[in-house]
Amino acid sequence: MNDFIQFFRGMGGKISSNVLAGMQGQPSAQSISFLRQLEKEVRQKDDLSCPLKDLEVVVFDIETTGFHPDKGDQILSIGAVKMKGAAFCEEDTFYSLIKNDGILSPEIRALTNITDEQLQDAPEAHEVLMQFFQFISSRILIAHHSKHEMAFMRKITWDLMKKRFQHRMIDTSFLTNLLTPGPQTIRTLDQLCEECGIEIKNRHHALGDAIMTGSIWAYYLQKAIDEGYKNLGDVYSELAKKRG
Repeated sequence: MNDFIQFFRGMGGKISSNVLAGMQGQPSAQSISFLRQLEKEVRQKDDLSCPLKDLEVVVFDIETTGFHPDKGDQILSIGAVKMKGAAFCEEDTFYSLIKNDGILSPEIRALTNITDEQLQDAPEAHEVLMQFFQFISSRILIAHHSKHEMAFMRKITWDLMKKRFQHRMIDTSFLTNLLTPGPQTIRTLDQLCEECGIEIKNRHHALGDAIMTGSIWAYYLQKAIDEGYKNLGDVYSELAKKRG
C-alpha cells in the first residue's frame, strides 16, 4: 500500500496516464450498444456469493460544485481505483476533470484546487462518463457517503445517455457499521482515516479521496474476513439481523 501511495504522490495531482480513451462526440450507436450490454451484465452478475477475498470493486469519488444535482450542481472530476478483495490493483486508476464553462465559487476553487481554466480545457461530460463506464465495467462501486455520488451519477447518466444508473453502490458504512461496536455515528473520511491509521493525503482530489476510501474499505473488509464473513450475502444477512 505504501508503494501505491508513493505512486500517486509522483503523479503530482495530474491526470493518470491510464485513463481509457473515450468515445468521441455524442453517444453513438456503438456506445448505446455498449451501455445496453453493460446493463445486462450488471443485472446478471452475482456478487453476493463471491468470496470477499476475491470480490472485485471500484472505489470512486467525485468533486462537485455543490450538493444538489437537481438544482444545477455539476460534477467537476471523477477519480477511481480498482480493488480485488482488500488489495489495490495498484496502477489501475481513473481520473478526469469534466469540461465546465462556468465560473467556480472561491470556496470550491480553494477546496479542490481546480481552476476554471482547467475545466474549460477538460473533456466533455459525455466522453468522461463513457470512459468511466468502460473502466468500471460491471463491478460494484464503493464510495464514502455514497448518497452524494449516487445522486450525481443518476442525474448525469440520465441527462447524457437517457439511461438509468444501475450499478450496485455500497457505502463505506456497510462494513464500518457491521464491525464497529456501540452506537453508530456518521463519520467523515478524515475521521475514519485517523481511526484506521491511514495517512490523509491529497484531500478533496477525486483520486486522492478514492484511494483513502479504498484504504478504509480494505481495512474493514479484512476485518470482516478475519471475523468469518465469507461474502456480501453474509454481511447483508448480519446487518438485517442488527436492524431487525
